[in-house]
Amino acid sequence: MNTCRSLIICLLLALSYGGTLAADGQQPVKGQRIFYTGHSFHMFVPAMIEEMVKTMDLQGHKLAGKQGIGGSRVIQHWQLADDKNMAKQALMRGDVDVFTMAAHLQIPDEGITNFVQLGLEHNPSMRFLVQGSWYPFDLPAPEPGKPDPRIKDNAQRDGMKIADLQAAVDGWRTQLEAQVAGLNQKHGKTCVFIVPVGDAVVKLRAMVVAGEFPGITKQSALFRDPIGHGQGHVMALAAYCNFAAIYRISPVGHNAPERSISPEQHAILQKIAWDTVSNYPPAGVK
Repeated sequence: MNTCRSLIICLLLALSYGGTLAADGQQPVKGQRIFYTGHSFHMFVPAMIEEMVKTMDLQGHKLAGKQGIGGSRVIQHWQLADDKNMAKQALMRGDVDVFTMAAHLQIPDEGITNFVQLGLEHNPSMRFLVQGSWYPFDLPAPEPGKPDPRIKDNAQRDGMKIADLQAAVDGWRTQLEAQVAGLNQKHGKTCVFIVPVGDAVVKLRAMVVAGEFPGITKQSALFRDPIGHGQGHVMALAAYCNFAAIYRISPVGHNAPERSISPEQHAILQKIAWDTVSNYPPAGVK
């Protein structure tokens, strides 16, 4: 009886708020004002999430803006001239609830530090998400004098070992975790989070290798070039991970607008994203 009463109360709250219930069923999900910055492994995410939220009833959701620079570190977004720097302008107006960044290989990145400082000055309750992407060319550059293990052709991905891919992502993410932990300690609260997209992409590749992802039999089919620009499945997976981190709810049932993906594949990608993000504490999804 108490359980039924609690469910009824939760539903009434959702209806009165006009929003979607959170994953724990305890409170409605509040729309967020989101500004995106990033590079080509991230800047397809805004359009996908905008389509996803149309399947929800979210009061207050807004695309506050986006700023993309190909191959960029976050510091390059920070160093844009003030009259062209839409990210800085939005933060100084206090118009942002969630601000995304996409890390590149060089960590720590002073741009992350600077944006967090500026954002909190104008909106102390802001959240900052840093996407930890999949590794460009699959593996790190070698030490001087050693053979280069990085792929030079997309087809070479079909022979890549999952353990090596995960080790590359782990090394990059560990550096990012150190910078994020330092920023949270500096500001005396947990306001900077990591979206573990790279880990999710490795899980997808592992499923392909194991023959467990329907319709795709080769790792190379997930990418467009040796650098690692994703085809539709990787792009949707990244969007699902970011959606889960932004709204702290499962993306299941909210499909990204990618026609190359079957309903069965969407469901698997959504599950990979939610399992990865919700089980990674630095993502901030309980």
